[in-house]
Amino acid sequence: MNKYKHILKNREDAAYKLKEVIPMQRVKDESWKIISVSRDGLEIASHLKGKLANSIDFLFSEAIMAPNNDDCEVARVSEREEIVINENLVSSFEIQYDYIYGEAQRKHEEKILSYIYQYRKGRHFPSMENEVVLLVDDGSETGMKFMTALKTILAQKPKAVYIAVPVIPSDVLELLEPFADDVFFLHDIDDYVETSLYYEELPRINEDTIEKLLEEIK
Repeated sequence: MNKYKHILKNREDAAYKLKEVIPMQRVKDESWKIISVSRDGLEIASHLKGKLANSIDFLFSEAIMAPNNDDCEVARVSEREEIVINENLVSSFEIQYDYIYGEAQRKHEEKILSYIYQYRKGRHFPSMENEVVLLVDDGSETGMKFMTALKTILAQKPKAVYIAVPVIPSDVLELLEPFADDVFFLHDIDDYVETSLYYEELPRINEDTIEKLLEEIK
């Protein structure tokens, strides 16, 4: 664990290093759509885009937590109402699927729709049919955000879907690889703790920054 502590300075540094492993000329020539799977990943997406004409966007999703345990994510729902369930946790905690689907509907109506109106002024996530998509985040502790984004994007029949993430747990990398055309990363870590450990600086992205970055789409 200690060998990877603070291995990246900040998100700008991480994006700069990611550009060394991402085929950036193809990103430009094929007009890849750069999609962040979290608000924190938006800064990575913005730095990857740089001066390119490629669009960036944010695929909203919300975690569904276990009953009586606000620290345990058992499922996640996207803004297009695709749901990914951690079957092992649901089975272990004997959680009813009615609870999962009920919470997914509630989170979509109460949170995700409000995000769409707040950050995109009501504009819904565009179709990715026949597009080449690059999903981005600044790290991935469980893989649930990426899996939810993959399920959502793949349902739209894209031309290809890639993932770019600076640091990722080794087991999450193995989970994601069969579903993506390729995964671009800097470090896969066996004993991954939490994403903030691997950065010297990792401030939260505030609402003003999210709105500014999403405004670039226009």
